[in-house]
Amino acid sequence: MPLKKFTDYLLLEKKYSALTVKAYQTDLESFVAFVKSEFDEDTIQHVNYSQIRSWIVSLVEKKVSNRSINRKVSALNTYFKFLQKVGDIKLNPLTKHKALKTSKKIQIPFSETEINTAIDDLHYEDNFEGIRDKLIIELFYSTGIRRIELVELKLASIDFQNNTLKVLGKRNKERLVPLLNSVVQSLHHYLKTRSELKTVVDTENLFLTKNGVKVYETLVYRIINDYFSKASSKVKKSPHILRHSFATHLLNQGADLNAVKELLGHSSLAATQVYTHNSIAELKKVHINAHPRSKK
Repeated sequence: MPLKKFTDYLLLEKKYSALTVKAYQTDLESFVAFVKSEFDEDTIQHVNYSQIRSWIVSLVEKKVSNRSINRKVSALNTYFKFLQKVGDIKLNPLTKHKALKTSKKIQIPFSETEINTAIDDLHYEDNFEGIRDKLIIELFYSTGIRRIELVELKLASIDFQNNTLKVLGKRNKERLVPLLNSVVQSLHHYLKTRSELKTVVDTENLFLTKNGVKVYETLVYRIINDYFSKASSKVKKSPHILRHSFATHLLNQGADLNAVKELLGHSSLAATQVYTHNSIAELKKVHINAHPRSKK
């Protein structure tokens, strides 16, 4: 069951990110190991839905969440579609498969007060790391970019002449995001401090550790979690919640859904609409105050 051609297809033709392709590969290797172990099967053409179903059952028994199982099956389904495309199989054994039911996770965004507390009231050390950490929080909240997008930002991503940021999103799709004047000032401050680092290894990357290497995802998560633990009592404190807050607050202030979609880098409105449930309270206020019959 060679995967090299498939992963090349995802990277080069489908333009999936390296992280996504790695996740697909891991899920597929897990499935390959299972059918080899349980059914002594090592030929993809002979895999049937019954064997796939056994794999799913084994995942359920291991307490893997339905959401994670659906993601793994989706990776397998994409692989079978690829094999159909190249003529290695005629029928996709997952054609009639129905995804497991999942409960919708309600992501609770930070309030504007919590955001302002984190940015304006918390103490940040007046050194490279303190200046960097504050900028990271400001950038997340003012642009709504994803964690991996922030990690991969380059110095060349910033256009100070037009106050915009070039972001490389999913499937290598580029988008331009406007920068607030306050964030531009913070960027200048950070870049001055960055230029004073004794050693810079990853010269092209925007965000670095104090040792001059590119920041990594777990570090960025820890920065957000640490500072927002002081500013918020919410259970989940992560870069994604900041992205969620960005979208929710814009919609609460009357921003157009299509505009928010473009800023977030979503490929469809459906992906952006998950943020609208947090705006229902605001919509109710508008509805009650504006509808001609609301006073009757």
